[in-house]
Amino acid sequence: MKLVIVESPTKERTIAKFLSKSNEKFVVKSSYGHVRDLPENSLGVDEKNDFKPYYVILPKAKKVIHELKNIVKHCKEIYLATDYDREGEAIAWHLVKVLGLNLNDVLRITFHEITPKAIYEALSHPRKIDIALVNSQQARRIIDRLVGYKLSPLLWEKIARGLSAGRVQSVALKFIYDREMEIKNFVPQEYWSIECVFYKDEGEQMLSAKLAFIEDKKLEKLDIKSKEEAEKIVDEVKKIGVGKIVNIKIEEKTKSPPQPYVTSTLQQEASWKLKFSPSKTMAVAQSLYEGVDLGGNERVGLITYMRTDSVFVSEYAIEELRKYIKEKFTEEYLSKNVRRYKTKIKNAQEAHEAIRPTSVYREPEEIKQYLTEEQYRLYKLIWTKFVATQMEDMKYQNITFDIDVGKKYIFRVETKKILFDGYTKILPEEKKDDQQFIDVSKFNKDDVLKIKDCIPKQHFTEPPTRYTEASLIKELEKNGIGRPSTYATVIDTLKQRKYVILKERKFYLTELGKEVIELLSKYFSEIVDKSYTARIEKLLDKIAQGEEEWVKVVNMFYEPLMKDIKRAMVEIAPAKNKIFVSKKCKLCGGSLVVRKSKYGKFLSCENFPKCKYKTKYDEKEITTKNN
Repeated sequence: MKLVIVESPTKERTIAKFLSKSNEKFVVKSSYGHVRDLPENSLGVDEKNDFKPYYVILPKAKKVIHELKNIVKHCKEIYLATDYDREGEAIAWHLVKVLGLNLNDVLRITFHEITPKAIYEALSHPRKIDIALVNSQQARRIIDRLVGYKLSPLLWEKIARGLSAGRVQSVALKFIYDREMEIKNFVPQEYWSIECVFYKDEGEQMLSAKLAFIEDKKLEKLDIKSKEEAEKIVDEVKKIGVGKIVNIKIEEKTKSPPQPYVTSTLQQEASWKLKFSPSKTMAVAQSLYEGVDLGGNERVGLITYMRTDSVFVSEYAIEELRKYIKEKFTEEYLSKNVRRYKTKIKNAQEAHEAIRPTSVYREPEEIKQYLTEEQYRLYKLIWTKFVATQMEDMKYQNITFDIDVGKKYIFRVETKKILFDGYTKILPEEKKDDQQFIDVSKFNKDDVLKIKDCIPKQHFTEPPTRYTEASLIKELEKNGIGRPSTYATVIDTLKQRKYVILKERKFYLTELGKEVIELLSKYFSEIVDKSYTARIEKLLDKIAQGEEEWVKVVNMFYEPLMKDIKRAMVEIAPAKNKIFVSKKCKLCGGSLVVRKSKYGKFLSCENFPKCKYKTKYDEKEITTKNN
């Protein structure tokens, strides 16, 4: 008998169905995720002994470990089939430890997708557990634990209980804080644009053109600063009354389809197009990856692994897709050359695949009846983007008309005409509201056009926009901070800690968040520095590649952190509680004090923790002094 251990019950059901048809006897069991971790209520890291971690078996895992130990006794081969990333490698290693197995005896298998072909291929090519990947995950876990357990008590004492500081979380909060300060300090500037409407003859097409040059000097955005300046130009143009086409430029261009999805781009577009939060996107994607029952005794994973920063696509998937496009859209829509994409993300790790359907022939509409509404919408997004990747470029004409008024003012019209829709047949582009259709055949160079109207328009420069969940993920990714698997958790933590709130899908910094990030920025500048955090990510990658020792990397981080903590503990005054004297504690008669938590202010007895009394806070009832 052979045992295959996975980390998800859904994955267990899907793979068990495949292997039930094998000639060999397989048992597939789920570990239900992590089986051990650092302890919940203590640091769990020996700072004086090379940061040796003390792992404990998780309460939820005790029963399944007992079951697995009994099964292991009767198995001649044990395959660890946890996810294909550092986290999955670590889970496999922890399973070896808790089950008392020998690292050299267990077989590690990985796959990008949960399909019969992928599973049998993986079983044919097992490997050993990659200790470098395990060490990289372990270093990340220990560094993040040190930040959490060393910094959080400082925040409790100096600001309010229940707060936390995280390595990636703090940088993300700094991004939001910096944007908030930019918006707060922004001073709008007035500027004007001028638009003219031209026509050749009565009843003919009109052209709407914007002023682009004055006396051969290109007009910059802020050049016309006042109403008086704008009206002076408008009066002069209207007085002239006509313009002449001095240039017609028609360029044929092509536009290629975007890359297939990686974790961050999927989260961004699902947020924008489907209004999914990053955590919701990952949960739905997980269900599509682990397997869906499609009826007729078929159960299969619908997409490849959803935690990836690679745009690589396997040859057999490309081959199937190109065959599908030829059949479905005709050869005209198939790209002449096979597109192979290169990963440009900073510090991209592991040889993953892009997120794609496991078979392009499972069209969203055909399997819609087996999916929830959320699964269907996300699957369609992934499927459509992938199909577009091997379709022909969109071909279009870029059309520019320059109209001279009085040999002083040049008004410009820019538009485009689609010649061949290509990939946009399945992945349409968003249309611009101001794009106008121009029948080029109706106009020639040196044509004289009459001016129907000339309109000045007032504008004001706008502050930078607040981060959305999607744009914050994009910023983290651009700076090489965090990993695909961490983005959703980081954003959820910021919201749960009440450091930020979402209004109209945009992040707003709370007073608590402002207080926390200002303290961290002043005393722990490296923790919130994007370059420093990105350097840590690079070092973690070097551990994964076997080029760096994990203890050395942890120590490089630990020593300056502890130095900063000691300084902060001395220099920062403890948070003071205002005494609330107009009321007394109903349990012991003591004074009530105003305290803060991540949920806001509240009143509690001065004798806490002996007296547990607490009640709501009302600013109007505060009558006195500080402690």
